[in-house]
Amino acid sequence: MDIVLCTLAQLAVGEQGIIHSFTDKQTSLKLLEMGCTPGEKVKIKNIAPLGDPIAISVSGYLLSLRKEEASTILVQKITVEQVK
Repeated sequence: MDIVLCTLAQLAVGEQGIIHSFTDKQTSLKLLEMGCTPGEKVKIKNIAPLGDPIAISVSGYLLSLRKEEASTILVQKITVEQVK
């Protein structure tokens, strides 16, 4: 089965994904320090009315990211069937 990836910024509120990789090396260092590591499950908790920033749940805490930062995180979207 092929892995389908999208960016964290493409997920809607309530959707979940597993971090796969990053598209920007410089931003990835900062994100890694904040707990956004490959294999970690993330959930979109809230998106500001204008789409920026995005609040995510990762590593047991709430993290706010700019949409630009979220667009550098590639995730494997978790479907409803996979959660059950």
